[in-house]
Amino acid sequence: MTSRWGIWVLISLRSNDLRFYELRDSIQGISEKMLAQTLRALVKDGLVRREVEPTTPPQVTYGLTEFGQEIGEPLTDLFNRITQRLPPRSPG
Repeated sequence: MTSRWGIWVLISLRSNDLRFYELRDSIQGISEKMLAQTLRALVKDGLVRREVEPTTPPQVTYGLTEFGQEIGEPLTDLFNRITQRLPPRSPG
């Protein structure tokens, strides 16, 4: 797998396909450059699929492959367990 960002991308895509900017907005702290690199690596590894609609400009949507879904399930469970045990964040 790729960097820690790869895990966040898999978690973000677990319920539905997203476009690039929707993904960027769902992952706090990730730059566009890092998201692009992470998506390229996840597509290459067969975890994420990239669908391009032939429109002007082209619309690109990302979603989990079957392999990505298999990997994403335990990650989601782990993510949920961790966040349930963390103390609530105080505002600001």
